[in-house]
Amino acid sequence: MKQITDSILMIRPVAFRMNEETAVNNYFQKNIDGNVDEITQKAQQEFDDFAAKLRKVGVNVVVVDDVAENNTPDSIFPNNWVSFHETGDIALYPMFAENRRRERREDILQRLEEEGFEIKNVIDYTAAEEEGIFLEGTGSLLLDRANEKAYCALSERADEDLLIEFCEDFEYMPIIFEANQTVNGERKAIYHTNVMMCLAEEFAVICLDTIDDKKQRKAVINSLKEDGKEILTITEEQMHQFAGNMLQVQGAFNKKYLVMSERAHQSLTADQVAKIEKHCEILSSSLQTIETLGGGSARCMLAEVFLPKTKK
Repeated sequence: MKQITDSILMIRPVAFRMNEETAVNNYFQKNIDGNVDEITQKAQQEFDDFAAKLRKVGVNVVVVDDVAENNTPDSIFPNNWVSFHETGDIALYPMFAENRRRERREDILQRLEEEGFEIKNVIDYTAAEEEGIFLEGTGSLLLDRANEKAYCALSERADEDLLIEFCEDFEYMPIIFEANQTVNGERKAIYHTNVMMCLAEEFAVICLDTIDDKKQRKAVINSLKEDGKEILTITEEQMHQFAGNMLQVQGAFNKKYLVMSERAHQSLTADQVAKIEKHCEILSSSLQTIETLGGGSARCMLAEVFLPKTKK
């Protein structure tokens, strides 16, 4: 199985704002002044610049517009409700915030089929919402597709039993741990695994300081080392600049890029940059408005499409 893809789904915002339903346990969200129109305009500009940069290096970006009537302020983060797999399977995930459940749209899947991708099976976990059980896609699940492992930091948005069910269905080995951040002097669960960790082909970026349990931390390190991944550690402070929320993609001529926000890029030390650039180029874009209000960054905006292409 491939670890990285050259095809990405992105959802362009139409009425972007801070989602009050997710703010209860996403401590990365901050409010900023401005009316919805101004904020949406800024978010759209950041989105368009980001998508253009990806396309410029040869990434196939499928952009679908959000639907204003749905009132889905977080639709810009599609990787939480769906994941696409090389087998032609897709998974639909149960979402913590009620207004995020409206992000799941049949027409988005149809659009991918129109773009020449093949969807063979839909594995739907969304019924778990009725029991208050959640697993938010590749926000919660960090998939090492090549080594068939699923790293997951448990939280209100990542249920252990559902994670194990996913791993049985998709034949992944679960690597389960708890990751915390300091909020007003207290250690609280990080809402998504993909803000504290990023898995690339040959390396991993991870904030090990968030894994308070030494045994769990050691298990994660050993698992990464076992697969020959170079471990690049970031501090909790860098994590808050979204330095863990990165994604490796493939551009034209099989060239690889580590995609991140400008803020994440600026937080890295020269040594960390050099370590990344041994493996691939860095591609960064300013996502200040999206990050501040949305509490998610570059990786959250990119739903990787691994689906097979239909034969003409």
